[in-house]
Order: sequence, then structure tokens, then C-alpha cells
Amino acid sequence: MKLHKTAVKTCEQLLKEFAMKNAAVTDTKKLKFTGVGHKDVYNITAPFEDEDEWVIAGRVESRESEHSDVVFFVERDGEWVPREGAPVLELQDPLFTRINGELIVGGVQIYPHPVKADALMWRTVFYRGKNIASLELFFKGPDGMKDLRLVDLKDSIGVLTRPQGDKGGRGKIGFTRISSLDELSIPLIEETPLLEGQFIDEEWGGANEAHLLKNGLLGVLGHIASFDDAGNRHYYPMVFAINPATGEYSDIQIIAVRNQFLPGATKRPDLEDVVFSGGLVRQSDGTAHLYAGISDAEAQRATIPDPFAQFEIL
Repeated sequence: MKLHKTAVKTCEQLLKEFAMKNAAVTDTKKLKFTGVGHKDVYNITAPFEDEDEWVIAGRVESRESEHSDVVFFVERDGEWVPREGAPVLELQDPLFTRINGELIVGGVQIYPHPVKADALMWRTVFYRGKNIASLELFFKGPDGMKDLRLVDLKDSIGVLTRPQGDKGGRGKIGFTRISSLDELSIPLIEETPLLEGQFIDEEWGGANEAHLLKNGLLGVLGHIASFDDAGNRHYYPMVFAINPATGEYSDIQIIAVRNQFLPGATKRPDLEDVVFSGGLVRQSDGTAHLYAGISDAEAQRATIPDPFAQFEIL
């Protein structure tokens, strides 16, 4: 199973490759969330099953604020409403996975910066339980690290990291494996080696969701991002694959762009071109449903060619 890795590519190069593929993004639709007043719901997870019901976790936030809650929504008559009795977590950018049959939910926790006045710091935190109702906090990641992800590899647990600063610049992805959740620690995460040559220093990215593929490879759904000359942010959903056994990995590929989704509101003018990959649900017909936060103001779903199929046939 040889993965193809070339020299590091910029967003501009990846966009050109994506345009040449002419990949259809179809069946785009806005997901309607109600029951949260005038707040926006964005940066959602893909739907997941909990107690025989499909649930989406979403970031719920006022347009002018960064202080958000993660709310668990269920579908009622075509609208997603807060699930009665479910916990509300004071987090941004929710995530979920299952490890050894246990539900793991997490997100980004913000808190006052320990040194800088009036500034915020952030970290990824994880909860675990047999279901949403029984979730309990079990791990806080390193200060300043978003996009920490865990994935069940059957024989081990994959850990995707995203340091910033001296080690990761604006944000680069690292990967390691542990044998159980008990091994998860801040030193282990901080020492995790980076996947070199995935991002240039001026750009950044992170993992949003990881999928164990049929052949044992790991499909990573994430985002790659850049600033333009005017200081606007551009976020693109992307994928690549890792061979957990050898540590090899493939080039990043962009899988959709903002103008393929429906037009809509934006939190701020500099966030208009933002697609934040929430999650991917693979279909049996060779397509996949991509769930995404759009322009930091709303959530949409689109149907795309299954981006992991190419790695599964290796």
C-alpha cells in the first residue's frame, strides 16, 4: 500500500489541481437549526447515532461573540432542535469518535490567557461515556492546541495533533499511536512528530475527523487555510491518508470550495471564504455527504465523490 507523497503544495497549487478534477459538488442544502434563539449554529459534526437516534453536535454562538456552546441536536420534521435533557458543553467546534465502543465527544475550550490581559487561550478537551447522557470529562490537551483528534485503529489508537508556535508555526498536523486512552498525556502529544511537507509555513491546517479504511489505512478529513494580501481567511476542506503501520502519508487534496455551497451569511467579512469540514458520511454508491460550517455563520451539507475511495483500493 504505497501512498503518493510529493513536495509540499500551497493552497493555490491545490486549488488548481482541484479545478482540473472538475469534481461535482451536488445536492447542497442548508441545515435548519431551531430552538437556540437568534444564535448561529455552525462547525457541526456529521450525524452520529446515540440511543437509536441520529444526533448532530453543533457550535452555537451569537454573531458578535466567540463564546459558544456545543449543543446536541435531533431532527424533528426537517428541523434540527436541541435534544431534550442532553448536556450543553461550553466548547467550540465539536468532535465525536468511538473508541472500543465508547463514545468520545470533545471540542475547543477557551479560557483567559494566563499572561496576556484581555486575551484568550484555548485547548482541546475530551469527554467519554457509553452515550451522550453519561459523558464525563476525561482529558484536557495542551494549552494552545486545537484540532486534537483520536481514532480507533482496532489494534491501537491513532492520535492526530496540531501544535502551533515554535513547533507547528500557524498549525501543522502530527501523528502517533497509543495502546490505550490511559496513555494519553500532554508530554506525549507535545512530542508527537509532525507530518513534514504537508503545509508551507505561511499556511496552516488541522484534522477534523479520521476514518479507518477497509485496508487499514487512515483517511483524514481536515482543513487547509491561508491569508490573502488583504488579511482575509480562506479555509478549504481537504483529505489525505496515513499508513499507521509505516507512518507514510499522502499529499493533501482539496475536496470542495465555498462557491460550490449555497450563498449565505458570514460572521465577518474576512470569513466569507471559509468551509470548515465538520464530518463525512460515506455512502454505498461512491459518494459521501460532507457536513461543514460555512463562513462561521451557518451549516450546510453537500454530496461529493467519496474522497477516501481512492485510498481504499490501494
